[in-house]
Amino acid sequence: MFILAHLSDPHVPTRLVPGVAALMSKRLLGYLSWRYRRSRIHRREVLDALERDLDDQRPDHVAVTGDLVNISLPAEFANAAEWLGGLGRCERVTVVPGNHDAYVSVPWTQSWALWADYMASETAEGDAVPPAAPTDFPLLRRRGPVAIVGLSTALPTAPGLASGKLGTRQLADLADHLRSLARKDLFRVVLLHHPPIPGTTSRRKALIDAAAFREVIAETGAELVLYGHNHRFAESEIPGHQGPVPVFGVPSASALPSPGKAAAQYHLFDIDRTGSGWTVAVRTRRFEPPSGAFHAAESRILEVLR
Repeated sequence: MFILAHLSDPHVPTRLVPGVAALMSKRLLGYLSWRYRRSRIHRREVLDALERDLDDQRPDHVAVTGDLVNISLPAEFANAAEWLGGLGRCERVTVVPGNHDAYVSVPWTQSWALWADYMASETAEGDAVPPAAPTDFPLLRRRGPVAIVGLSTALPTAPGLASGKLGTRQLADLADHLRSLARKDLFRVVLLHHPPIPGTTSRRKALIDAAAFREVIAETGAELVLYGHNHRFAESEIPGHQGPVPVFGVPSASALPSPGKAAAQYHLFDIDRTGSGWTVAVRTRRFEPPSGAFHAAESRILEVLR
């Protein structure tokens, strides 16, 4: 059995001290939102409890689907890199970026480059190849019976927008990867930040080419699709090459409960080979403020056919 943990939107708390020049952009609204609202929701003590719980649960791999920072200040990227180091070695943790990780344009060396080892693809020989630019996606990693394909939907947007886009080249590469991995009989997990399901978020926060993504999955198939962005649990499915593909969204990994939003939560997927395909046990771990710890919540079994 292979155990995959999925968490998202940690919005790693940082004491934001932007200069005046940094606030002459979309960052101003984001900074005010963080200072007067979001800093009370996204808490370091919750992330510390998450780290302890992951140590206890001992998953084989951890997937983080974006929004590690808040307004894309260079200091935030460095702080998030430190947090990732506590979460696990880069071989054990895979990261894809979210819209807050591209809140505004930031030089590569001061931003995603600090996490590049967690976004590295691997060659057939097992050599890690970190990205050298924001366009170096999808990433591809193989872990036992599982293949992880990570996508970037992150791009800088105008004030008031939090949308994402994959683009034709990334979608074409995704299709090629999924076809190749199907021939190798691997369990294919696709990671992205924005939800690929229509109607799950407002237009200004949506994945622009979600329909094109679903077309790729319908043509090539996948065994599991995981996303974040909405700070809510969601379970759905989209058509695949040989049957429906399960799709899961997860709440923020650092959140205290707030009106309309759940407390922090992450999921464990216990992946087993069966004669007809795969069996996946989905286990929920949820933060409970009174105890200051994560506890088991719902669980269920999925049959994933190829």
